[in-house]
Order: sequence, then C-alpha cells, then structure tokens
Amino acid sequence: MRDPFLIRLNDLLAQIYPDHDVKALSQSVQDAFWPEGTSRRKRARAPSNNLWSERDCMVITYGNSIRDGQHKPLDLLRDFLTRQLKGVVNGVHILPFFPFTSDDGFAVTDYRAVNPTLGDWPDIQRIAKEFKLMSDLVLNHVSSQSPWFNEYRQGHEPYDKFFFEASPEDDLSEVVRPRTHPLLREVHTANGTRHVWCTFSHDQVDLDFRNPEVLLEFLRVTRLHIDNGVRIVRLDAVAFIWKEIGTKSIHMPQTHAIVRLMRLLADFAQEPVILLTETNVPNAENLSYFGNRNEAHAVYNFSLPPLLLHAMLSGSARYLNRWQATMPPAQMGCAYLNFSASHDGIGMRPAEGILPPTETEQVIDRVKAHGGLVSMRSLPDGSQSPYELNITFFDALKGTMKGEDDLQIDRFLAAQSIVMALEGIPAFYIHVLLATANDLAGVEKTGVNRAINRHRWDYPALNAALMDPQSTQSRVLTEMKRRIAIRGRQPAFHPNATQFTLQLDDRIFGIWRQSLERDQSIFALHNVSDELVEIDPVAINLIDGHDWYDLLTGDVIHPHGAKIRLEPYQCRWISNRQ
Repeated sequence: MRDPFLIRLNDLLAQIYPDHDVKALSQSVQDAFWPEGTSRRKRARAPSNNLWSERDCMVITYGNSIRDGQHKPLDLLRDFLTRQLKGVVNGVHILPFFPFTSDDGFAVTDYRAVNPTLGDWPDIQRIAKEFKLMSDLVLNHVSSQSPWFNEYRQGHEPYDKFFFEASPEDDLSEVVRPRTHPLLREVHTANGTRHVWCTFSHDQVDLDFRNPEVLLEFLRVTRLHIDNGVRIVRLDAVAFIWKEIGTKSIHMPQTHAIVRLMRLLADFAQEPVILLTETNVPNAENLSYFGNRNEAHAVYNFSLPPLLLHAMLSGSARYLNRWQATMPPAQMGCAYLNFSASHDGIGMRPAEGILPPTETEQVIDRVKAHGGLVSMRSLPDGSQSPYELNITFFDALKGTMKGEDDLQIDRFLAAQSIVMALEGIPAFYIHVLLATANDLAGVEKTGVNRAINRHRWDYPALNAALMDPQSTQSRVLTEMKRRIAIRGRQPAFHPNATQFTLQLDDRIFGIWRQSLERDQSIFALHNVSDELVEIDPVAINLIDGHDWYDLLTGDVIHPHGAKIRLEPYQCRWISNRQ
C-alpha cells in the first residue's frame, strides 16, 4: 500500500520544484523535519476543533518589552506573565528573539540562537512549559550582515544561490510593494556586481526559495523551535516568499504550495503544531491562506483593526457590521486570530474595498490629531498610498471624530471586548493590556515610525503603576483580565462556535454566538458610540421562557421586559446561562 503522506509530499514537491529529483528531495525534507531520533505520526492529525478552545487567549510581546537593567528580559517577561496573566492568558507570542541587526528583530542574523541580550534557550523553554508558545519563522528575508549573506557575497556554496537576484533592466513595475525604498540593492560579490531583492529594507535581503536548499534550511530551523517548546509557528511575510520577474511576486502558486507542504508536515508531527500565516493584505487575499483546510491552521484577521478603529472613532459600526456579515466561518480545523493591535502599525490595505476613501481619510486625520504617524508604500504608477497607521491603539482612541473627551478607557475596553467576542482566538499586544501611550521619544531616537508602539517598560515603574488601582495601567489590565476570564468560561465563545452578525442600530456592533453543542447562546452587544442606545429584547430574538443574563454585569434580561440599555461604550454579553 502506498504511503498517503509520501504521495502528498511528492505531489507538492513536484509542483514547487518540477525540475528537481522529487524522490531525493522528498527524503531530504523528511530528514530535515524529522532528524535522527524523531519520527512522524502514522496518520495525519485530522482537521478538528480540538487544537483550541474558548480558554485560549494570547499575549503578543517582544522579549524585552519589560526590562530593569539588571535581570534577563526573558526572566522578567516570565515573571510578568506568571504574576499578572497566569490563569487568564494561556499563550504568548514572543516576537523574534534571535540575534538581529534592524527592524526590532525581523532582520535575523542567526535563526538557531537566542539573542544573548534577552537570555538563552532554557529561558524560552521555561516559558514554553507554562504557556503555549508562538515563535516567528522569518522566512522571506535575512539580515544583510548575517553569515548567510556574507557567504553569498564571497561566493561560497550553498549560500551563493540563497538570495534572489534581479537586474535593474527587468520589468518590476507590477511587483506589489509594502515600502517606498528601491526594490533592488546593488552589492559587490566575488562573482561580480549583483542586485539583490529587498522587499522590506536594504538590510533585509530576500531569500530565493527557487533553491530547495533554502526551504530545507527553514524546515531544520522549524524543527529546532519545536524541540524547544514552540507549538505555534508564525510564517512571517509568507506572501512574498516566491518571486518571478514580470509578475506581482505575491501570493504565487508556489507560495501556497510551500504553505501546504508545511501544513502537511505539521499534521504528521507528533507534537500539536499550529501554523499561522502573517499576510497583511486585502481581506480576500488573506483568507486564501486557509486553502481548502490544507494550508494555515490560523490566519490573522487583518481587516479587524482598521475597521474596529473606524467604528470607535466614528461612533458607527456600519462598515464593521457589513464586513463581518460577509465573513465566512473558518473551516473545520481552521481559526481566525483576532487582534486590534500588534507590534506593527494598523494596516490599511486590509480595509481596501471595505472602507470608502473618504472614511479612510477621516481616520487618518484623527490618528494624526492623536499623535500618530502614517507610513506609506509605493504603487506601480510611482505614487504612494498609506500602508499603515503608527500609533498605540490606546492613544488612537483618545477621542472620536468630534475631538478628544474623557471616555478613552471606556471606548478602548469596548473595542477590546469586540476582539474577545468574535469567532476566533483573541490575541492582545502587551501594550494593549497595559494601555501604553505613544512613545514619541522612541520615534525621535530611532527615526522609525513603528517605535511609537514599541515602548519598553521599566519593570519597577510598571509594577508600581499596576499596584495603584487608580492608574490607567491598573484600571485597564484589571478589567481586561476580568472580561477575558469571563469569556474563557463560555462554550459559545469557542473559536469555532457559530456566529451570526446582528443588524441593529448602527451604533451597536452585535453578534450572536452559539456553542458547538448548541446549549449556550450569547448575544454580544457593543455600543461603539458616546450615546445611550436602547434595544428592544424582541429585536435580538431572546427566546421566551428562558432566563437571560448579562455576563458582564450580572443583570437579568427579560425577553418581554424593558428595553436593553447600553450606556456610551457599554458592552453586554447576554447569555441563556450564567
């Protein structure tokens, strides 16, 4: 009987590398991912809803988001996680923790080492024993100062064929760009002058996946991470990994085939490995990375942050509702990762085709008024377009289109409650949990717009703030933890539980969730405005004869009783069980 795993692996390799010896390459892939002493499952892990539950919630953080100048940052991070979040948040994404030269970790010099300024592998392992750990596989590019690139410049095998070269004479006009700098960088090598492809910066040189040795190297790196406790592998900038001259060089068929190959390996891994794709692109393109239940287990819900920001600033959930009503439920074995903010800015491309240009302009103007910045990208015609908004999500909500007010915390918590209630797994950037303000000094010091949202907290100062019940940090983290804990006890908030978007007052973002067992329903209502809104219970079809409870306040809601009041930015999670 032919091995189903080998049939699928060989078929994928034939699609990606039709000019190579598929049989030999297949064995090399297996040796890379399952080196001596490890083995694969006999059968693939079947797609199911069991890789996650309503109890799952993640925090996104740099390894040194917290520091004190004395202790290893990874030790401080573990202390913060166990003191403040244990029992409420069960997963952590530690952003690139490797040696690097720029982009706060995303220009990697050594994929096999932990940055010594943070700690070492045992520190990573300790965190992985207590929290579900996500790491970055920065597979599109490598630092221009890395040993790989140095070997390339010297013409040494195998690295002499590791990087994507092009010519200034090539037609690159259709290439989709996320930045404004020239795409090609001229470098001098032992083999003469070359021009290497640099999607993100000239310090981040793109690798050439047309060379199977590049893929094999990343499979070995993935195995190293898994062996050190990583259970969620984030495929950074994966949409750009395959290039062809004369094309857009994004979302290429070979790119999707490589993701399918990695999913195949994950499904046959003994460890429960989850693949997460990071594709900050328009919504339909982003969803394509689910494949047919055979690519990513999870995708970032990239359209959520800009649409959520618009709703909170405008006081209308019109576009957020319209988008959510058209979103397909994740297929079996797949899930959305919901978030409002990350280490990067608030991407505007995922709102394309959803948010009208006039509304986008209003959001940009308000973000600027709240101290934010705008990063641009180049278009094929030579013009530029906003790529992302650089601001902390907390400061983005200082006010509304009307101006600043004193409802910032309420508005902010309402936004985060929407992230918690939606179908999918919620993830919160550490600066969301801590309501961090814009780090303008960081921008001035580094000259990098994204530094505004990458503040490094002094741990003693942070602890002092969290011990003061009146501080913004204490108020926000305390209430965030309360709501996350409530969410984690509701089967109707399972990442794959049924979801239906309610069509109510435009000031209300409402969804109905039903548990997989159909024994719990939650009507999650969120007032995105600074006005009192009243909803007739009949409008949300509360079943008569049942007791209904607001999980957030404890109020009893009667199907034929008084109207449901939502104060400015109030959220109500109305359930048929307490």
